[in-house]
Order: sequence, then structure tokens, then C-alpha cells
Amino acid sequence: MAMKMQAQMLLFALALSMVEFSICHLLKDSVRCLDCLDDSNLAGIKILVKCNQMDNVVMVTTNDHGAFETQLPSNNCQAKILGGPKQLYVSRKTMVTNIMKVDETDSYTTSQPLSFYTSCPLSQNHEGKCGTQNDASKTVDLPLPREWGLAPSSYYIPFMPIIGIP
Repeated sequence: MAMKMQAQMLLFALALSMVEFSICHLLKDSVRCLDCLDDSNLAGIKILVKCNQMDNVVMVTTNDHGAFETQLPSNNCQAKILGGPKQLYVSRKTMVTNIMKVDETDSYTTSQPLSFYTSCPLSQNHEGKCGTQNDASKTVDLPLPREWGLAPSSYYIPFMPIIGIP
């Protein structure tokens, strides 16, 4: 009789060990490339997930199709594109987005799609936001004879000597 009771307790303990109690929520979403071809590889893009009540952040990496999923410790979170294996251009308006619950499931998704460009968008080229487009930032390299053994003149010019120091 005691042996039967021990076997029942063992089976009950095993059944409880297989049940996973979790208060975490599942975030499922993907990133969107605005200037890529349809069959582009979107693997390796880093997404940062930060929840308001938590001090730690979660880093997620996308798969080949740009999809990612992770556990959320809370339901009041935000997602942000951090970068990828190649340089990405992200609008400040779409860089960070809130995470919201999907109605019919227990999963969560972003309120706006996380989208990016692989090259500087034409709307930003002329404003100088995607690189050095200003003429003022260009350096002047005067030709110096190689026999002098000096570094290129762009290292010296513009140079304003300080005069009058005793």
C-alpha cells in the first residue's frame, strides 16, 4: 500500500514538472526593408526590446526572412531597431515602436512595422542627413613633392599659427 502511494506521488510530481507555468508573453513580429528585393536575406538585424517596469533589456536577432520572436516579461514594452550586419538607414519616426497585444491570441506585435532602408533615401540625400554632403566638410589636399617626406597637406591645412606666446 505504501509502495502504491509512493508511485502515485512520483507520477504526480512528474506531471507537475512537465507543466510550465509562465507569466511571460510572446512577441512575434518582423522587420521590413523598404528598398530591398523580395528575396533579400534579412538575417542578423538586431532588435532591442525594453519594458518600462524592468531594468534589463532583451536583444533579438532576425532570421533570414526578417522575423523574430522573444519572451516579454511585461506587457508595457517598446521595440527598437539597433542595426545589422550592414549599415541600415532608419527614420526616427519608425525607429522605436510600442508593443501591443494581438486580439485573438496570447502573442504580441509592434504597433507600427519596424522598417529600414539599406541605402540613404532620396528624401534625405539633399538635406545632408545621410553622410557628408556639405562642401564645407571637404578637405583640400595641395600637391607636395614626395621628396620632402611630409604627410598629405590635408593634415596641416587649415592651420592658424598662434603668434605672440612668450
